Amino acid sequence: MKNILLIGGSKGIGLATAKLLAEDHHVIVASRSKENLSDLNVKHLEFDVLEDEIEELDLPEKIDGLAYFPGSINLKPFKMLKPKDFEKEIQLNFISLVKVVNGLLPKLKNAEHASLVFYSTVAAKVGMPFHTSVAAAKGAIEGFAKSLAAEYAPSLRVNVIAPSLTDTQLAEKLLNKEEKKKKMAERHPLKRVGTPEDIAQMTAFLMSDKSSWMTGQILGVDGGFSNLNLS
Repeated sequence: MKNILLIGGSKGIGLATAKLLAEDHHVIVASRSKENLSDLNVKHLEFDVLEDEIEELDLPEKIDGLAYFPGSINLKPFKMLKPKDFEKEIQLNFISLVKVVNGLLPKLKNAEHASLVFYSTVAAKVGMPFHTSVAAAKGAIEGFAKSLAAEYAPSLRVNVIAPSLTDTQLAEKLLNKEEKKKKMAERHPLKRVGTPEDIAQMTAFLMSDKSSWMTGQILGVDGGFSNLNLS
């Protein structure tokens, strides 16, 4: 049974992943809230990525898998963004991720080929209006992940999932009406938006030994949006 640490796993994709992995692994969820976790066989540790130090948590000496879920969707025209908006986005999405990985490195290295899974966005690959701040933050994650994978192979495996629009609380403003959801679905070759379970299934695969020959990859789980042009 593997020790899997989920940073932010009480909502959305994190919660769907916790439900999936808790069936076969020892899952630890480190998040601000334990909302929605009471019925799951997981251990919850209170943790705020912007305030707390990961080294202070009561964690096992060996961590076989790490997934970092905190993120944001801040879509605005560039002219309406200030440098502090970019700093805030990068702090949550990237700098806090770096701090977590740095603090957990000894425990990750104690495992045999630990798997690290991070999350980007289709907007880091496909240029999209109003995505400058989130694309910058997520693009940093992709570069960091590939360099980290190269530096720590074969001890650690590091991969990134880059979803398109996924039906979570984070995307509520974009999908809060049926007509909006239908319009967004039509933009994707597979004619629907993503679900938390879509991303959770890929996360579970990357945590498993079935993906043992994969590292340094950016995986588009995006309904075909990033590579297919059907217009």
